[in-house]
Amino acid sequence: MIEMPKELFKQLFKKPFTNLFPLKHAPKSVLALLKKVKEGKVKLNDPVPVPKGFRGAIVYDKKKCIGCKLCIKVCPTEAFDYLEKERKVKYHVSRCCFCAQCVDVCPVNALGSSKEFLLADYKKK
Repeated sequence: MIEMPKELFKQLFKKPFTNLFPLKHAPKSVLALLKKVKEGKVKLNDPVPVPKGFRGAIVYDKKKCIGCKLCIKVCPTEAFDYLEKERKVKYHVSRCCFCAQCVDVCPVNALGSSKEFLLADYKKK
């Protein structure tokens, strides 16, 4: 029982606190595993399929957009801006909470939900 608090405090002050995302920063144990996978010594399980109705990253087709601004009206996070010159909207993925209300309200299907959920990136846009 005493070992657990000891390990907890040891890990609490050990850096890095989390694994860094890009593969080049992956721990050696993960890199060793990937090497074994590449060599065919280890087989990874297939990823869990994305369920029907999954709300992943929003896909915006600018060509289909008619500039009706309905997405702007329903978006709780203000992830859309109206571009007056182009009569289109600009989508900001960094503001989006993926509620897909914009997808539901779009009359011309210019917006859709993808199955993509790994959105970590160095660039905000």
